[in-house]
Amino acid sequence: MILIDVWALIVALSMILYVVLDGITLGIGILFGALGGPKERSLLVATIAPVWDANQTWLVFGGGAIFAAFPVVYAVLSSALYLPLITFIMGLIFRGVAFEFRGGSENTRVWDLSFFFGSIIATLSQGLTLGGLLSGITVSGHEFAGGPFDWLNPFSVMVGIALVPGYVMLASTYLIVKTTGTVQEKAYSLASVSALIVVAFMALVTVWTPFHYPEVLDHWTGPPRIYFIWTFPVLGLLAAYRLTLGVRRRQAAVPLVCAILLFLSGYLGLAASLYPYAIPPAITIAEAASRKETLTFTLWGALIVLPVVLAYTAYSYWVFRGKTEGAEGYGP
Repeated sequence: MILIDVWALIVALSMILYVVLDGITLGIGILFGALGGPKERSLLVATIAPVWDANQTWLVFGGGAIFAAFPVVYAVLSSALYLPLITFIMGLIFRGVAFEFRGGSENTRVWDLSFFFGSIIATLSQGLTLGGLLSGITVSGHEFAGGPFDWLNPFSVMVGIALVPGYVMLASTYLIVKTTGTVQEKAYSLASVSALIVVAFMALVTVWTPFHYPEVLDHWTGPPRIYFIWTFPVLGLLAAYRLTLGVRRRQAAVPLVCAILLFLSGYLGLAASLYPYAIPPAITIAEAASRKETLTFTLWGALIVLPVVLAYTAYSYWVFRGKTEGAEGYGP
């Protein structure tokens, strides 16, 4: 069981790193229509261009980890959530093409719109996928036994919409750190507004989740989880308050740190509420895991690759730290 929990931690780490890091780039794409003209958009692209590849790496690593360690999860989710997942991939491809073609095009408007719509599509699809998972998946044995549109319901739509201001919050607090002048001032305004919207959506998800997954109430009110699980919403509220205070005081790094903490509070609270289920309320992580021999063998590879990817990501952000002053190589 320890081996399974180690793999669950590896998957959880890779997923939250992807959500936070690529959430920033998705949020940048969503903000394309709100932060000025072509020069400003080129500046936005330049802030993420040096770390673009590093952010995408975590999606590949996380997907590979799920496939190797929890093949039942991979198989069931691929069937149950096929439509939002394939839409998510198409959105990533669409915005990736726009990102690369924009720099070599004289008419950037088409690629700006493509980058915007690709980011929106990918974000909404992510939210629909999460909402579909939380609203319950029909499973018979270890196989999906529902319909192709089971994931589509008011709850999943709400989660999809909620992710948009969440990524806007991450992107705007990132832009506070990376830019100056007009773009930074607009980012300050967007950061505080989006944070309040995120808190409102998190409260709505908290109230709504037990209607789809009644067992979560027992996890929230019974020992041993009651002794720690409520620290996560408290952390989220404190992070949101400190974010708005940092914006008011025109601090640079504090809003970004608090935005990440706000995301972490929701992610950890959700993970603590669902554990030990990989696909609630039908399949636990133990039931979804590979054989012990497979987990042991692949763990050696993960222990080699994971530090390398972490170091590569950290090094990318360290080398390109500081303000982004121009858009050379990434725009006209």
